[in-house]
Amino acid sequence: MARSLNPPFGELEVTEDVPGAFARLVADTFATRPGRRFVLTLSGGPTARRCYERLAAEALDWAVVDVLMGDERCVGPDDPDANQRLVREALLDRVGGVGSFHPMSCSAGPEAYEGLLRRMSAPDLVHLGLGPDGHTASLFPDSPALDAGDDQWVACSEDPHGRNPHSRMTLTLAGIARARLAAFTVVSEEKHDALARICAGQDLPAANVRAGRVVWLVDPDAAGSGHDR
Repeated sequence: MARSLNPPFGELEVTEDVPGAFARLVADTFATRPGRRFVLTLSGGPTARRCYERLAAEALDWAVVDVLMGDERCVGPDDPDANQRLVREALLDRVGGVGSFHPMSCSAGPEAYEGLLRRMSAPDLVHLGLGPDGHTASLFPDSPALDAGDDQWVACSEDPHGRNPHSRMTLTLAGIARARLAAFTVVSEEKHDALARICAGQDLPAANVRAGRVVWLVDPDAAGSGHDR
């Protein structure tokens, strides 16, 4: 059973079914979108795959959904590590396509993707994960990308500590802050320490995410013994 809390960094919901809660949240946000189209910004990783497979079953009008990427590894589009490949396999191929899909291209550079963002409406929803080191998108602890100004929405990034492979492109904190809703999905005991540190007020990258609304969907293993199961 889900339990809702209101910590300083957003709304926290502890649930056994994070992918299902994510799919419902996207559907609810779609239903209350202010315009005709719906701008959805997606991520990568095993939890994201499960979330998108579940989302594909939602009866949305996919023809009005514009899909963007929140970050990408600088690998080929069909590389197993490419976030865009995960999004295609887990969501786009299952729903038969969407209104538009805009993968990130490291070779084109962050300026090109930022130009695209400036021509589109602000995201209705940005999906984010949480790394064991407290990173989100490709905003790693001590990364220069964390220092991007309010007028820079996309940046190149690498993990200064070498824990995460590949050069990256990523939305900055300012790029994420444009969203109506930023939705974190956090699964497994491996993420508990990072989440606990954020709840305790430590200055990790994910703790600095701001948006119109920030929601954390967390399973009991990630939430730990401090929350009812």
